[in-house]
This record gives sequence, C-alpha cells and structure tokens, in this order.
Amino acid sequence: MRELVSAESPTMGRAGAGGRPCQGVWYRPGATRPTVALVATHYDVDFSEHYLADLMAERGHGFLGWNTRYRGLGTYFTLESALVDIGVGVRWLREVAGVDTVALLGNSGGASLMAAYQARAGASDEEPPLPPGDLFISLNAHPGRPDVLTSWIDPSVTDESDPLSVDPSIDMFETGNGPPYPPEFVTRYRASQRARNDRITEWVLGERDRLRTHGAFDRVFTVHRTWADLRFLDLSLDPSDRSAGCYFGDPRSANYGSFGLACTSTLRSWLSMWSLAQSECRAAPHLARISQPSLVVQATADQGCYPSDARAIFGALRGEDKRLEMVAGDHYLIHPPEARYEVADLVADWLARWR
Repeated sequence: MRELVSAESPTMGRAGAGGRPCQGVWYRPGATRPTVALVATHYDVDFSEHYLADLMAERGHGFLGWNTRYRGLGTYFTLESALVDIGVGVRWLREVAGVDTVALLGNSGGASLMAAYQARAGASDEEPPLPPGDLFISLNAHPGRPDVLTSWIDPSVTDESDPLSVDPSIDMFETGNGPPYPPEFVTRYRASQRARNDRITEWVLGERDRLRTHGAFDRVFTVHRTWADLRFLDLSLDPSDRSAGCYFGDPRSANYGSFGLACTSTLRSWLSMWSLAQSECRAAPHLARISQPSLVVQATADQGCYPSDARAIFGALRGEDKRLEMVAGDHYLIHPPEARYEVADLVADWLARWR
C-alpha cells in the first residue's frame, strides 16, 4: 500500500500555489499496521520513491520516503530548516502511522544528514523539539557533504570564474601525473583540494560581509569542476571491487560538464553544507553522539562511497550495539541484479529484533 503524505513545517507553511514543504510517500504491507518503519531523507534528492521502499514493505516493515523543503533545491539548503522538516516526518510516523520503532535510514549523503538529526533529536534546547529515532542505518554513505566535495573537487582550477583554467602540475587528467598516481602526488593533491575548499569559504565569508554592508541578504555563485577524485581512475587507492569511472560515467567529461556537487550554491548554503571549516554536515561529530543500535551497509563496487568510508562511519558511532556489513553491488544496488533484494533481506533480518 502506498499513501502520499504532505505536511506543513513549523518553520514553513503552505506555498501560494498549494504545495506543502514536507512531502513523501508512505509504504506499508497491505492493510496491516507495521510496528517498525524506516524513514529516508536526503539533502536535496527526492527519496519518495526510494528503491528499498517497496522491498521493505514486502518484508513487513513500513517505509517513509521523506523529502524536506529542499527537494531539488540544494542550492538554498540550510541544515537547521532541514532538521525541522525531518522531525515532521518522524512525528508523523509515531502519531499518525502508529509506528512503535523508527529506524533512520541514511543513504548516500543522507547518512550525515540523518546523523545530524539524531544527534540533536531529543535535546531540551531544540526548538521546535525533534523527536528522536530508535535505530540508525547507514547505507552506501560518505562521511559528509564537505568531505565528499573536498575529495572530488578539482584542485587544478586556478581561476574560479573560468571553468577551463588549469594548473597541469596538479591535474589528475594530465597523463604525466598518472594513473597510477605516485604517493607524493596524492599527498599534494589532497592538500590542494582542502586548500581550494578553504579558499572558497574565505571568499564566501568576505562576500557575505560585503553584501551586508549594502543591505543584501545572499547571492548565488558557481563552483566549477567537482568530479576529480583520484580514486575514480586509480583503483589502487582505497581498493574495492569498483570499476574505473564515476557516477556520471567518464570522470573527465563529467568534470568539465555543468552538473556536479555544489555546482551552484548560495553563500549561506555553502557555509551550511559544503565548507570544511564551517559546515555541520560532517558525520563524525554527530555519529559520536549516536548510542542507538546501528547498522552500516556498504556495497563493495560503489564508485563514490568506499569501504574506508563505511569503516570510518562504523568506528565513529558511539554505541556498542552496531554491525558492519559489506555487500556486492554498486552505489544504487542496480548490479548485480539481486543486490537490492539481498540488502532488503539483510536490513529486514536486522530489524526483526524490534518487531
């Protein structure tokens, strides 16, 4: 059974055209009321038709594919508002759907977002209050949006206004540099990626102050070339079962295209979501506050989230009741054909303790 769920948020009402900021789809097993349900949310990707939703309902569990006001609007994301909207979904599961046990499912970027939610949920100083989940699941996830962007961002950009500017000495697509990439190049490359993130943050802070002096609130800007993780081409780095390439196919073509992480941001959204120095969308500090039972699942052929990410997430979780599982499959569990079913069985078996 599927049901559209939409709701206003405590901090955002219904739009003039009629849409409500929080929307999703509720999946349940036939006419029965499930006692355990998952809720999945992402920073800006629509999770209302998540690939696990039907599979979990078929296995007797509820599934709320939930979207905040930032569905498709990551350019304008702020963490505080997103957490309030997630709380609307969790509260709906408990008060309307009648669920006893809520599992927060953090898939891909959603893991750091759901970790941030759970870390703050139940705190007495949160206004409006955020109802906590009972369980935490990480699926094919990275350590946070600032972290994944910095791992992917091209440090060879010499002019942020010119998408073709390049320093060949630090260009991963310059054949003389690799692949394979020598250790000294990897070290310099990673440091240069962090430096570029920090330079953008420095510019954002200065631009924010400049706008304020003229009574302006915010502005949009572009970040070029964010498909440049050395691991896309060098399979000896962070070894796994993946093939060379990235989620968008050929990394060089993707890198010089118009779609990518943080490709358009506002000053506020950069500081909230992408900045290494400023963002609270990094998972580790939040995971350290999660003591609830947790499951970490990682596909071994994922081209953008790696076994090392899963181990880091697992290690950062505070609770002792936690489990790490490596499974065959790509990021979306499309291949092999049975991957989604096997993960659904794995999650359902783990959840059986709370039925």
